[in-house]
Amino acid sequence: MRIQAALVERAGAAFTIRDVDLEPPRDDEVLVRMTAAGICHTDLAMRGRWPEKISPMVFGHEGAGVVEAVGAAVGSVRVGDTVALSYRSCGGCDQCTGGHPAYCLRSDLNMRGTRADGSSPLSLDGSAVFGNFFGQSSFATHALAYQTNVVRVPAALSPLIAAPLGCSVQTGAGTVLNVLRPSPGDTVAVFGCGGVGLSAVMAAVSLGCTVVAVDPNPARLELALSLGATDADVTGAHHAIDTTGRPDVITRAIGALRRRGTLALVGLGGKAEFDIMTVMYNGIRIRGVIEGDAAPATFLPQLIDLHRLGRLPVERLVTEYPFTEIEAAAHDAATGKVVKPVLTFG
Repeated sequence: MRIQAALVERAGAAFTIRDVDLEPPRDDEVLVRMTAAGICHTDLAMRGRWPEKISPMVFGHEGAGVVEAVGAAVGSVRVGDTVALSYRSCGGCDQCTGGHPAYCLRSDLNMRGTRADGSSPLSLDGSAVFGNFFGQSSFATHALAYQTNVVRVPAALSPLIAAPLGCSVQTGAGTVLNVLRPSPGDTVAVFGCGGVGLSAVMAAVSLGCTVVAVDPNPARLELALSLGATDADVTGAHHAIDTTGRPDVITRAIGALRRRGTLALVGLGGKAEFDIMTVMYNGIRIRGVIEGDAAPATFLPQLIDLHRLGRLPVERLVTEYPFTEIEAAAHDAATGKVVKPVLTFG
């Protein structure tokens, strides 16, 4: 079938909307007509360094839409279901069967640009177009996904809310609810108030924690405060979350913890140095977190329930853009003008 997709021709290039061909779903695939897709920092970071040999590429990993076709082996969704898309996992390794699919031993399935067999369902004038990003590539009018990363959501739920649940909201809220699990009254320090950080803020506030937000962007800090955080000096926190991946911020986060406090690292980054004696003498735990250590099939419904109860007001983070304005939306995200741009498809 002929669809429209936002192609990135080479590393760092702009998004260009082109007509491309998409194969029908295989037995294990689900064809989804997109209604919305969030733009995440990961999309922009990968666009900047994506390998030439698997280009042009279609990114996007926070999709929401309606199922239009399913493969013969798919039993969890059916045609007409309203769904949100998340990351892909194999479903069979010990991490997946143990309830931690975010650490799937086949995590390469999210970043290889192809199906597991090396093929791509996308093409342009007979030449391969790469995709399968996080098992979806949702910067397109239609996408092929999989049973493990397609989650049914209520038809009444706005796609502007459903789309970001699959990554940024799941990562931030999951870090709090699944990993740190603070008690009411605990202090949680959140470093970086983008989509992930603010989702962590909302989740921690919903648990009755004292939340301290740290961000150099005044507008984002103001939004964090309106969601229930404070901007007090950070000292003696039970838990800290770094969403920036910056070494200087990580050092500051370690210094903000009380003895036996825990730091969760969720931001993309390179190398960071810290004082071993500070960590050792204070019994500080440092924990890496992917996708909030969440299993989307069970965790996204929990997030939807929190939203329904008014405890996770995701709409406060969202700015809507038509799909045709994807490059403007990406620019606004990269410059910090908006927190969570969500593309909609007319």
